[in-house]
Amino acid sequence: MTPASSPTGHAATPRSARDLLREVFGFAGFRPHQEEIVDHLVAGGDAFVLMPTGGGKSLCYQLPALVRPGTGVVVSPLISLMKDQVDALRAAGVSAAACNSSLEPDEARRVLRALHAGELDLVYVAPETLMTHRFLQRLRELIEGARERRAPAGTTPSDSCAGSGGVALFAIDEAHCVSQWGHDFRPEYVQLGRLRELFPGVPIVACTATADPETRDDVRLRLGLADAAVFVTGFDRPNIRYTVVEKREPLHQLVRFLEGHADESGIVYCLSRKRTEDVAEKLRAHGVSAAAYHAGLPADERRRVQDAFARDDVKVVVATVAFGMGIDKSDVRFVVHHDLPKTVESYYQETGRAGRDGLPAEALLLFGLGDAALVRSLIEGGGRTPYGGDEVERDPERVRIELHKLNAMIGYADGLTCRREALLGYFGEPYPAPCGNCDICLDPPETFDATEQARMALSCIYRLWEHDGFGYGVGYVIDVLRGSDNEKVISRGHDALSTWGIGGDLSRDHWQSLIRQLIHRGYLAQDIARFSALRLTAAARPLLRGEETLVLAVPRTRVPGKKQRLRAERAGRAAELAGLPVDEALFEALRGLRKRLADEQNVPAYVVFSDATLAEMAARRPGTYAELLAVNGVGRAKLERYADAFLAVIAEHVSGRSAPGALF
Repeated sequence: MTPASSPTGHAATPRSARDLLREVFGFAGFRPHQEEIVDHLVAGGDAFVLMPTGGGKSLCYQLPALVRPGTGVVVSPLISLMKDQVDALRAAGVSAAACNSSLEPDEARRVLRALHAGELDLVYVAPETLMTHRFLQRLRELIEGARERRAPAGTTPSDSCAGSGGVALFAIDEAHCVSQWGHDFRPEYVQLGRLRELFPGVPIVACTATADPETRDDVRLRLGLADAAVFVTGFDRPNIRYTVVEKREPLHQLVRFLEGHADESGIVYCLSRKRTEDVAEKLRAHGVSAAAYHAGLPADERRRVQDAFARDDVKVVVATVAFGMGIDKSDVRFVVHHDLPKTVESYYQETGRAGRDGLPAEALLLFGLGDAALVRSLIEGGGRTPYGGDEVERDPERVRIELHKLNAMIGYADGLTCRREALLGYFGEPYPAPCGNCDICLDPPETFDATEQARMALSCIYRLWEHDGFGYGVGYVIDVLRGSDNEKVISRGHDALSTWGIGGDLSRDHWQSLIRQLIHRGYLAQDIARFSALRLTAAARPLLRGEETLVLAVPRTRVPGKKQRLRAERAGRAAELAGLPVDEALFEALRGLRKRLADEQNVPAYVVFSDATLAEMAARRPGTYAELLAVNGVGRAKLERYADAFLAVIAEHVSGRSAPGALF
């Protein structure tokens, strides 16, 4: 798109950020803190922005790039994310392009020519591409050309204000990738620290959804943003329901959960590549539209899965953490962690990919006895996972940091307090529990006096050590506790121990849950070098001596069930957004139209309109162009392209209704 045809007015009269918010993006007002950030960047200030996924970070740099003269340069770590965001911007009438290694030489040259000519409002670029001599030189030429055009009479180009054209700003997305304290450190991000020195007059904004205080300080230091304004908008995602259940039969639990989310989009995260393929295959056997995704797949297969998911041709992606960072899909209704994430930051970011449209979403974590031991072994030992993961070299300081973060994740998963309070507290944000939207608050866990049972388990482990001089794993300890007469127990003489059979009246699952909680409470440790053999810690002594008591939680294995509750909540939230009752039948009809249009245009469905926008249409039932334009998410470019089709479906539905009113 040329500047003359761009709605942003780069080649014409400058427009205000609020004007462009309405005309380009279709929003009547800003979300909390957005306007403050936008105004700061428009004025030329640097900024560090920490905003939750779905909070509107992209708009915070896209709008200033459109208001300020020049081209906004957005640094993004993933090619797929660039493509999705560029598609969405173009659909809104913005002149945008991506420059990365996926482009054919001719296409790359066209993008560079458009950049040099000042025809782009925004260009998305990978960090390794941006920091090449060739690309940096293009940006310098762009700035110098703008200075020459804008220099007042009687001055030299260097006299004019730096950053007054050429490059509007630099936006560094996923900025936590620059920090070794972060959960997703990427060496190629380190070179971005040179930008402040190379382009002193151009504002820089670093954006992330996930950073604890140490990571925030490190990011600002490495990017030369020590004096930048800091905007921390809070971490709470109130529309996400957090649930943790004990992993018993993960496939059965997962299938039951998905039965409550039929025809909805979601992501299932697994720890290893092999497990993603195994789980996806088993889900397909149960009739679920599922596909595996991991970094070991060919690039064209990864792109195929991403496209199919974005266009709703595949409903569930079973993936490693390689998936999701590059997905700009707002209507993901659930995220399931089949395995324990390594850090709270990872968990927060991955669950944050659900419900970005503001409608209700679910985050389910299956937490098993062996999960923590497996992750700990990967951190401490490096090497490959038993399931085909990558081999990595381990740096001692990095190991220390990762173990610290893993312990925090275990504490969250095994906690008995409000999930939201614990999650936000990790990031230093107080929350007045209860939240009313997590498993702990909605269904407070039952507890029991576990003192005697814990002593049984600890005594059994102690007697095994005393008898043999070394420890055994969880499964074998439970065999002895329950009085097993298998060959190993008998041949080793463990049936003669005083603790043999003292726990025979309790199920194997019960003992697994109890020992898991003893490990995570610090009474027991696992020796990774000896096949996760159990040993007592110093904390176990007072409990064994009867000097203290112990209360534990009754294990919960039942996952959230049918979707009627969520459907009602979803419609209720949509009604709240629109201020009117929602017609769910119309909402589904609009989703069907959106899918057809997206398929025809070969773009993801959300590029046409988000679920939240469709929900508001279903509530307001606009009948004219002006009424449709008043719906949030409908800008002028989309009005021109889609108005007739959507108004026709709405009119047909309204005229065909046998009775007025809505389902809620």
